[in-house]
Amino acid sequence: MFEQAFKNIDDVLWQEAGCTTELDYTEQTSWLLFLKHLDGLEEDKATEAALDGKKYSYILDAAYGWESSAAPKGRNAKLDHNAAMTGDDLRDFVNHRLFPYL
Repeated sequence: MFEQAFKNIDDVLWQEAGCTTELDYTEQTSWLLFLKHLDGLEEDKATEAALDGKKYSYILDAAYGWESSAAPKGRNAKLDHNAAMTGDDLRDFVNHRLFPYL
């Protein structure tokens, strides 16, 4: 399962970013995986808190979450490809907004 996901990431970065080896984008891939994992973890914690009748405080403000940057959803609750950041936009968001925020 994860092998195909990593291959897809590799293929996109290889073709779009003009990278010559996997080492060129290891850092970016690691951050994307971390942010996606954090998003899933926070959603699970928020669901658990709601089931217990409690309020959950997210680690990251909504503006810095996965769904605000890399995978925003449209009105139909599906990925909004026009609003999703990719390539240079996503890199600049991480470098100039997310890192200073963290």
